[in-house]
Amino acid sequence: MIIKRLAVIGVGLIGGSFALALRQAGAVERVVGIGRSRANLEDALSLGICDEISQDALQGVQGADMVFISVPVCSIPAVLAEIAPALAPGCIVTDGGSVKTAIVRECQALMPPGCHFVGGHPIAGTEYSGAAASFATLYRGKRCILTPTDSTDPDALETVARLWRCCGAEVCSMEPGHHDRIFAEISHLPHAVAYALVHAVGSADAEGENVLSFSAGGFKDFTRIASSDPVMWRDIALMNREALLNSIDGFSASLAELRRRIDGRDQPGLTEFFTIAKQFRDGIV
Repeated sequence: MIIKRLAVIGVGLIGGSFALALRQAGAVERVVGIGRSRANLEDALSLGICDEISQDALQGVQGADMVFISVPVCSIPAVLAEIAPALAPGCIVTDGGSVKTAIVRECQALMPPGCHFVGGHPIAGTEYSGAAASFATLYRGKRCILTPTDSTDPDALETVARLWRCCGAEVCSMEPGHHDRIFAEISHLPHAVAYALVHAVGSADAEGENVLSFSAGGFKDFTRIASSDPVMWRDIALMNREALLNSIDGFSASLAELRRRIDGRDQPGLTEFFTIAKQFRDGIV
């Protein structure tokens, strides 16, 4: 048993799966689920994700050894500001947000004396949301990145790392800004591209035909992530704005180069372009 009382704020896919995995591993004694939707909290209770639920965050975090915040990234600092007065001495707060620089900076400044913040980002998920989408094996074999700074408490960092290992995750650490640059490329850009592609195709004028009705497996597989929560991705795009804009510029340049080669009927150039991309893709483990 690592944690006696865990408070999960935002009992959706990420927060709910975190709680389920820890319960299955015997790493937590009691879980309280906190959120705004009573219906979702009732689902979490009936599914065995939580032992108790609360729509009052201040009340819900009282006595917790650890608080896991799993809400849209722009809301994480505001949630911490709300609950900070009720945190017990020694409480560890961590999060599951996929943007880290602003969150870590703001959240560390909000922590009461004797309490500790550890930034985290589990690299796992599906396009589904809500407590009913949670499952205990979501993090098994996946990476979880922790983003400590020079002021992060080492014992709190190790506790959070142990919990993620109990979930089956491989834990690694990196500087928050480095994290954001990497994930702008490999996560935030692909989601932006998927949303833009579906938006473009869905809006295409094809003489009255519903173009999307003809989509088959390839298009559906490629654009699956465009079914993700729009509010969550709105917040990610805005919070990691600078890095994402740089990634979009790089992608736009690559797309423009592809267009140039198609327009010029450049067979060798197209073969080279596609071959290089294939080699990159085949190299992903």
